[in-house]
Amino acid sequence: MTTCSRWMRQLAQAVVPPLVVFGVVIAIWQACMVGFAIKPYLLPAPLSVAKAFLNDAPLLARAVMYTGSAAAIGFAGSLIVGTLIAFAFSQSPTLRACGYPYFIFLQTVPIVAIAPLIVRWCGYGFQSVVFVSFILGLFPILSNGTQGLLDIDPDLLDLFRLNNASRWQVLMKLRFPSAVPGILAGARTASGLSVVGSIVGEFFVGYGSKQFGLGYLIYSTNGQSQLDRLFAAVLTSTLFGIAIFGFVNLVSVTILRGWYDGPVEHRS
Repeated sequence: MTTCSRWMRQLAQAVVPPLVVFGVVIAIWQACMVGFAIKPYLLPAPLSVAKAFLNDAPLLARAVMYTGSAAAIGFAGSLIVGTLIAFAFSQSPTLRACGYPYFIFLQTVPIVAIAPLIVRWCGYGFQSVVFVSFILGLFPILSNGTQGLLDIDPDLLDLFRLNNASRWQVLMKLRFPSAVPGILAGARTASGLSVVGSIVGEFFVGYGSKQFGLGYLIYSTNGQSQLDRLFAAVLTSTLFGIAIFGFVNLVSVTILRGWYDGPVEHRS
């Protein structure tokens, strides 16, 4: 079997089952609308959602662009900052003991609780949405990266010490290569959280009426009781999140395949 055929087979195995489930859910949805005579202001019919999706396609495309830009910048910031902090934590148990609890606090505190502070520091608009996306994406990379940098084979660590390797050499030639799968696993989780952070951030610190993303669109259509447009925006958000996660996952597998010889599934 050629590489292209194998790739197409894996793609079909990944895509076809969710599409079948999606089709079944749509059929059940439509049957419930007809069978129980559900009012459109309670639940729109699948066909109404499809029409709203097509009518709002330009609007949804612009919203995806704004939300995607904020999520991408927030994700990139969390990847860089999270990895650097993980480096620092791996070098100092004292620093790790002092700083790690505060990052757990940052992960657990609700965004709505700190939204007023974010607005005060950054103001309303794009920069605050990026900041929310950055906060949500930071901890998975920091946690997985720190664990990967510390989870080192003791025999290899002794070998480096016997050869008088410097702290920098141990970090870059032993700890970092061992931590790459963990950092990438954290990046996959952070990619989805960055999209969620960008959408949620638009609820509290988002854009104005001229420039807005998916979060603001969901908020405004819900306020206007336009459920068909609301469902279309939610569906777009879901598809966008899946696309971002799939892209980051593909990049991760490609990096790991180049980093190690052989299959990478058990490492990711």
